[in-house]
Amino acid sequence: MSSEENKNNKIVAGKIGIWAKYKEKHPNIAQFIVFFMLSNGITILQMVLMPMIKVGFGHTSLVGTNFQIGQIGHNLNGSAYYVFNYAAGSISSGGGGGIAYFLAVQISMAIAQIINFFVQRNITFKSNSNILKSAFGYVIAYIIISIGAAALQGLYKAPIYHLFMNTLGMGSAGETISDAITMIINAAISFWVFFPIFKIIFKNEPEKQDNI
Repeated sequence: MSSEENKNNKIVAGKIGIWAKYKEKHPNIAQFIVFFMLSNGITILQMVLMPMIKVGFGHTSLVGTNFQIGQIGHNLNGSAYYVFNYAAGSISSGGGGGIAYFLAVQISMAIAQIINFFVQRNITFKSNSNILKSAFGYVIAYIIISIGAAALQGLYKAPIYHLFMNTLGMGSAGETISDAITMIINAAISFWVFFPIFKIIFKNEPEKQDNI
């Protein structure tokens, strides 16, 4: 081993030692930091997957299939306010992407959250609780959070797309930027809600010792 490699190994070992001491002294903060870093990685994965899936569905008739369900009142202009608001037609033509956009969002989220379940359970929380019970709690939380986040999209989604596509005249590039921004906002909402839920469902139970 060269002196340079030896020096690098010592630096890495030193950093690992510092992190280990910090985790021991501030376990909850360290856990949150790991959760934060992994969540950002999952968000980036979702931002890569969603446009790819959207393009795939964009060549199907699903774009023209309306998907507006869960009316919970009206907007200020009198139009219906839906929890899931994906009007028929492409976004570039003034529509909401139809069920094609809905599926692109939900499939990319599902893939990301499945990965998120395992990495957060095994790395962040190092949980040894029953995986089926944890998965059940995770799915319930995911459904509730997804519905809540979808309902909130009605407040910011349309203005963001209008700003970048029309006001700034960015067209398809503006649509891509708007996709990314809405995903980031949605991920941020999930991030702050999921952490306390994970603390509950990802428990670290004491191991049972066999009686001698």
